[in-house]
Amino acid sequence: MDHTRAAAPDSGGIERLENLSDGVFSIAMTLLVLDISIRRGLSTTGFEEALHRTLPHIAAYALSFAVISDFWRDHRRILSRFPVLDGKVTGLTLLGLGLTAVLPFPTALLAEYSSQPLAVATYGLSVSAQNTVHLALLLTSHKRLGPPSGRTDRRVRRLDAADLASTVLVFGVTVPLAFVSPSLAKWVWLALFPAKFLIGRGRRRLAQASAAGAGSAPAPGPGADS
Repeated sequence: MDHTRAAAPDSGGIERLENLSDGVFSIAMTLLVLDISIRRGLSTTGFEEALHRTLPHIAAYALSFAVISDFWRDHRRILSRFPVLDGKVTGLTLLGLGLTAVLPFPTALLAEYSSQPLAVATYGLSVSAQNTVHLALLLTSHKRLGPPSGRTDRRVRRLDAADLASTVLVFGVTVPLAFVSPSLAKWVWLALFPAKFLIGRGRRRLAQASAAGAGSAPAPGPGADS
């Protein structure tokens, strides 16, 4: 038996792991919408009441869809940084996927019992745990890449870490806060929108500056390769 080969990292496993991740994300997103329905045969008054009762489900769906979408987008970017797959990357990814797959449950709790502290705390804990695992995966990628190649690379890494850390912090803080005021805890979640906007704008500016710097770099002379 070739022990060297068995212990070698699987360089082709990244694509397979990405495919698995895409499948889990798409299923989780689909499950979110299953609780949004109105039965047939209702009177006008019954229909209006039923439609009103679906509003918390729609709000919870929109929130969780945004959370999963953001997680999926960052996850693809992080995985692309690993040249090979190893046990730690696989383990963190699978743990994150497990937390993503279970998110429809706290989403349903939040929709049905949005005034209950335990339901709000459960949702906050679920999202915070999910992004904590993701942050660990990001920091692992930074270690594998080695020291930053320059000032721009350093700033990009800091923004990426700040993006995930802000989600961990905001949703984590609302876990104990939910037992004081469930409504206030849900309002605190909205603090993420301006934070994500500012971080995203910072990323775009760095990308534009990097592209402009690359475009203005002098071309090598005719004898540069000789």
